Amino acid sequence: MSFLRNTFAVLLGLGVAMLIITIGLRINSEWITYSGFTPFEKWSRLLEDMRGNSCFFVALLVSTGIASTIGGITTAFIVKKAKVAYAILIGFILLFLAVLDIVFFGYHPTFYQIGIFLTIFPFSWVGGKIIEVIFNQREEKNRKIQANKHQE
Repeated sequence: MSFLRNTFAVLLGLGVAMLIITIGLRINSEWITYSGFTPFEKWSRLLEDMRGNSCFFVALLVSTGIASTIGGITTAFIVKKAKVAYAILIGFILLFLAVLDIVFFGYHPTFYQIGIFLTIFPFSWVGGKIIEVIFNQREEKNRKIQANKHQE
């Protein structure tokens, strides 16, 4: 059962991350050169149309960082153990997809190619740490309550 829960958590975290990236790319109506909600079906065409548009790639970089944080938070919230590890797994999968994107579609500026490595892992780690700290504080609070009940 734990395997299914963890698999669901990873898939949900990736889905949330992709949704946030999609929303981040829809901020500017000039960037919507595709039909439908998500840009991923026509990704090559979108990148080709945005070649030389630094603002688009900055928005993509920022939305990817936010997406890896919230995707990591989502995953870490659902799994029972190794919350930070699963959040980092989300970061690894997103980084793997970003590297494939850079390799197969050559329209990315250099700052994006470097920045993607500097954002995804730290942001997903932060997402896992946020949940870990929250859960540790909750456990500590519960322990204090239990200790107070036993003293009475």
